[in-house]
Amino acid sequence: MQRHVSVGRTAQLLPRRFLHRQACVDFALGALTSRAQYSRINPQAMRHEELSEDEIGPLVDDAVVWANQHGLVVALKDPNFVNPELAVVHAPLSLTPVPYPRARFQLAQQVMPLFNQLVDAVAADEPYLESTLRPAAAHDAFTGRLLGTLAATRDARATLRAARREVVLGIHRSDYMLDEPSGKFLQVELNTIASSFGCLSALMTRLHNYMASRMTSLEPGRLPANPALEHIPDAIATAADSTGLRQEGGVVVMVVQPGERNAYDQQWIQLGLWERHRLRTVRMTLAEIAATAKLDPATATVTLKGGAPVCVFYFRAGYTPTDYPTETEWAARELIERSNAAKCPTVAYQLAGTKKVQQDLAAPGVLERFVPDSRDSGLLREFFAGLWSLDPRDVATDPGVAAAVADAVARPEAYVLKPQREGGGNNLYGEELRAALRAGGEQLSAYILMQRILPPANRSVLVRNGQWSQGETLSELGIYGTFVRHGDAVLLNQQSGHLVRTKTSSSNEGGVAAGFAVLDSPYLVD
Repeated sequence: MQRHVSVGRTAQLLPRRFLHRQACVDFALGALTSRAQYSRINPQAMRHEELSEDEIGPLVDDAVVWANQHGLVVALKDPNFVNPELAVVHAPLSLTPVPYPRARFQLAQQVMPLFNQLVDAVAADEPYLESTLRPAAAHDAFTGRLLGTLAATRDARATLRAARREVVLGIHRSDYMLDEPSGKFLQVELNTIASSFGCLSALMTRLHNYMASRMTSLEPGRLPANPALEHIPDAIATAADSTGLRQEGGVVVMVVQPGERNAYDQQWIQLGLWERHRLRTVRMTLAEIAATAKLDPATATVTLKGGAPVCVFYFRAGYTPTDYPTETEWAARELIERSNAAKCPTVAYQLAGTKKVQQDLAAPGVLERFVPDSRDSGLLREFFAGLWSLDPRDVATDPGVAAAVADAVARPEAYVLKPQREGGGNNLYGEELRAALRAGGEQLSAYILMQRILPPANRSVLVRNGQWSQGETLSELGIYGTFVRHGDAVLLNQQSGHLVRTKTSSSNEGGVAAGFAVLDSPYLVD
């Protein structure tokens, strides 16, 4: 089964083309040259007025109070509390928003429905997923196990689709950095599982609107609307309604990690589901699902203890090997995959968001397999960074790939080595990257090589645990997308808000939950 990306046009199936990749290499190596030579960003237009130290302190105090009053918080995890998960502290935040070019930001918003459809099309082509990920899976047990779950549940899923229309739910986030040499947003990754911080990011927009009311240097009209607080629960509710299980008292199961520090971002979704849709949410770990959930072999309906059927499984866990410490957790994932509930994501959707698939789609002719319309595929490619396979067979047979690897060994600062991992802290840079490439071997099949994106630096005030620091920073933009399909009918496909994460310029990683970055907002400049 194959699906195609199109907007208002009829999609036709095109065969996969194995084309030469030198054009991709030429583009990326050109983009990695002098910033000054290729810069299209006006540094003055990209800055707003800096604050003096005397001004910063009172503003930080106000921002912290606002955050705590309005639920812009994370769990403190202080062991001195009787219930440490109930103690909160404001989320790590930037005092003022980061400037971005308005036209580029709006283009990233406009393209998000195409990325939503691309994920759906790739996930529907399971032979493509298996052939693309097989080399990585040979050296990455987690990817291999996900592929195994996909294969083990294939017959059950096919039987279920024959009996009733499939309900598909996607809550995605496409992450970008503004590349100073090209002046474009280039994609860092496309998240298809546990795309977090949507709700807290919407609150960050509200906080920065409040700060703009206190500071004459900020114009509130330059802060774009952020509808994630509404769009994410609305998408889940649309999927829940489509399953037909709500009339039977159906619930949403939010699959979570034990001891989740970011629970309050998640619980904003729970609150939205109840207040906007009167839809109840149950938080469960994979182990708890395995222990208490029952799958009816005749109907494929999962019921919880007490008899409530599950209409949606929404994952905020399951993206890392540590979420599956035993076979119990894998059994729960397979039970979910066999069920008639909407899953966000399915295993196929999760695999469609892997780094290897991202790299393969960037190769000439591959994206066009799923996006036949040249205007749409051309627009998507505007956001692709340079990406190369590290499968030894590709390095040996493709001169373009070999040239990129050789350049990365010579100039490791211009590249990043990425494994099939989510959650931050897993990439290789600099001398570690060089050493890994020099060592070579089949194990590199589990990695991809990516162009190092060169964002402009800003000066920011970062606030953590009530304390502030000021320094040079880099920022990463995420655009959320929501997608619901019922059989062949697409019920919902839209961009659904944004996230900005800001980190010190000396940090390679950028995850808020992983402790590298703070939450921020975009400030649009013309």
